[in-house]
Amino acid sequence: MAKAATRKTAAATPSVERRAALAGQELSATGVKLAVLPTAERISLRAPEASVAALSKALGVTLPRKPKTSASKAGRTALWLGPDEWLVIDEAGKDPLADCAEVTALHSAVGISHRNVAISVTGPAAASAINSGCPQDLSLDAFPVGAASRTILGKVEIVLLRTAEDAFRVECWRSFSDYVFTFLSYAAGDAAA
Repeated sequence: MAKAATRKTAAATPSVERRAALAGQELSATGVKLAVLPTAERISLRAPEASVAALSKALGVTLPRKPKTSASKAGRTALWLGPDEWLVIDEAGKDPLADCAEVTALHSAVGISHRNVAISVTGPAAASAINSGCPQDLSLDAFPVGAASRTILGKVEIVLLRTAEDAFRVECWRSFSDYVFTFLSYAAGDAAA
């Protein structure tokens, strides 16, 4: 009878390193620069009109109530996405989810910090690069500084915020971030041509 072979395996210490999506990627083309923005805390917030004042107070930023608008204060930005829906982004290292937990008024706040990735698109041809795959009218008259919209880029949903005349923040789901960055890279090359 043959003796069963035994294998010895050394206990290996895991050497896995967690990297941010799109870590280290950036692109500069004539008139357009793409950069991955630092991580931020984000929540998806839903609330009826009666709860908006209490939530605004807790968050320290007035939740906008008009389509295509945003409001910012002390590193926190609230983007209007619908009559009862906002995306709240905190770049100051504070936790908007914890702030909402203090509010007793009816609302739903869900942490989506690990779901989203943000890409900065800047330069005089930034709007042209984005418009290569986004039907949103990005003229300053139709989409002024501070304007925000849930829209599409190519095949995916994005949230777009105009941060300056020639600067945009593109928020997308992490699983689509490579597609969005690659799409914008090609579009930046075309806009530069």
